[in-house]
Amino acid sequence: MPNAKLANYLHLHFIVFIWGFTAVLGALISIDAIPLVWYRMAIAWGLIFLYIKIKKIPIRFSKLTLMGFSLAGLIIAMHWITFFAAIKVSNVSVTLAVLSTGAFFTSLLEPIFYNRKVIWYEVLFGILVILGLYVIFNSSLQMEATTEGSATNYALGILLALTSAFLSALFSVINSKYAVKYQASAISFWELLFGTLCITIYFLINGNFDKEFFSVSKSDWLYLFILASACTAYAFIASVHVMRWIKPYTVMLTINMEPIYGIILAVLILGDSENMSPQFYYGALLILTTVIVNGMIKTRGKRKRLKEFNN
Repeated sequence: MPNAKLANYLHLHFIVFIWGFTAVLGALISIDAIPLVWYRMAIAWGLIFLYIKIKKIPIRFSKLTLMGFSLAGLIIAMHWITFFAAIKVSNVSVTLAVLSTGAFFTSLLEPIFYNRKVIWYEVLFGILVILGLYVIFNSSLQMEATTEGSATNYALGILLALTSAFLSALFSVINSKYAVKYQASAISFWELLFGTLCITIYFLINGNFDKEFFSVSKSDWLYLFILASACTAYAFIASVHVMRWIKPYTVMLTINMEPIYGIILAVLILGDSENMSPQFYYGALLILTTVIVNGMIKTRGKRKRLKEFNN
C-alpha cells in the first residue's frame, strides 16, 4: 500500500509537470490560438473515443445532461482559446501567473452555484490576489515600455489570461456537479466533442476551412499531438485515477505547482523572452501563496467537518 501511494504521488507530480508544459507547447506551436485549440480538442477527442471503445465505457446520457456537457464544452474551448491567445500576445510567464487567479474566481462562483454564504477570508484573499495582479500589471507595462519595437502586449495578455482563469473556474464549478455522477472519460468525450463542433461551426461560417488551414508544419504536428495526447487525453484520465489514492489536500498543493513548473520550463526552453522583472515574480508569488493558503484552510475545514460527522 505505501509503495502504491508513493507511486501515485510521483505520478501526480508528473501529471502536473505535463500541465505546466502545456503553456510552453502553446508558445512553440506557430499556428493561431483558435485553430490550435480546434486541433487539440479534435485529436484528444479521437484518442478518448478509442479509449472508451476499448474499455467499453457507456456514453449515453439524457438530453438535459448532454445540454450541460455542450455548455461545458463551449466554456472549456473558450478557456483554452483565451489561454493560448494570452501566450501568443505576451508570454508563458505572464499567462501562468495570472491564470493562478482561477482559485479566486472559483471562490466567487461557488456561493452562486452551491447556494452558500461568502466566507470572510475569501474576500481578504481576493484583495491580495488583486494586489498581486496590480504588481504584475505594473511591472509588465514597464517592461513593455522599455522594449522598443517589440510586438509583445502584456496588458492584453493579462486581460486574456484573466478571462481564461474565470472561464476555467466556471468550467470547474459546472463540471464538479457531473464528476460525482459520471465517469471522467465519458464526460470528456462529450465536452471535447461539443467544443470541437462549436469551433467547427465558427470556422464554417467564416470560411476558414481551406487548404491553408490544414497546412501545418511537421514540428507543429508533433507539438499538437503531444499537447492533445499527453497534456489532454492522458493527463485528464490519469489525474482522476491518482485522486483515488491521494488525499485532496496533497492533490491541491501539488496542482498549485503547475505555474511554477510552467514558468521554470518556459525560462529554460524559451530563453530571454520569458525573463521578467523582480517585481513580476513578487506579484506572482503573492498570488500563488494566497491560492495555496486558501486551499490549505479549505482542506482543513473539510477535515474538521468530516471528523465531527464521524464522531
